[in-house]
Amino acid sequence: MCGRYYFFTPADIVAERFRLAGVPPLRPRYNVAPQSEAVVIIAEGGARRLAAMRWGLVPSWSKDATSSYRMINARSETAPEKPSFRGPFRRQRALVPADGFYEWKREGAGKRPYALRLSSREPFAMAGLWDRWKTPEGGELLSFTILTTSANPLVSSVHDRMPVILPREAEPTWLDPNESEGALKALLVPYAGEMDALPLSTAVNNPRNDGPELLDPVA
Repeated sequence: MCGRYYFFTPADIVAERFRLAGVPPLRPRYNVAPQSEAVVIIAEGGARRLAAMRWGLVPSWSKDATSSYRMINARSETAPEKPSFRGPFRRQRALVPADGFYEWKREGAGKRPYALRLSSREPFAMAGLWDRWKTPEGGELLSFTILTTSANPLVSSVHDRMPVILPREAEPTWLDPNESEGALKALLVPYAGEMDALPLSTAVNNPRNDGPELLDPVA
């Protein structure tokens, strides 16, 4: 699964990397947790734009928002057929920008958090789905989920699942509203590029901690 991630790349680099126009200043996030608001990239009207959404998908047909607590991730193997994700998979796909994500490895009687990132240290896009839910008060809630797949060799040393990290050249395909389901499913595979895993202190366990010191590796 993917239960926490971090994203601190400055807005101007985000705009260039993800082909966006008019990106506002972005607050560095070192501990994005479920139920918090984060930015995702969607394509509407033929153009990409940045949108703020809550992490934890609430389907448009849901009676309430309680489902978001268990829908922070969607298994790529079943998402295209699952009622909660089937519609968004066909029509509402997103790039979830990140600099890395966290996973926990059991070590002795406890668990050690690890930061997992590209060896190049470049930001990347995780495959996401989003939806729009009408609140009882007449407003709307935009929310998203992150697709997961089996772990690649590096990540499997920490955890058996990982987010779907899209190669840069695959990002337009993922956002294309006219792309075939077969082409989309072909992207839902473990990342094949070089990655690093950094052991961290347990300070990252507390979602209230949100500073760059969280990424200081420990022995």
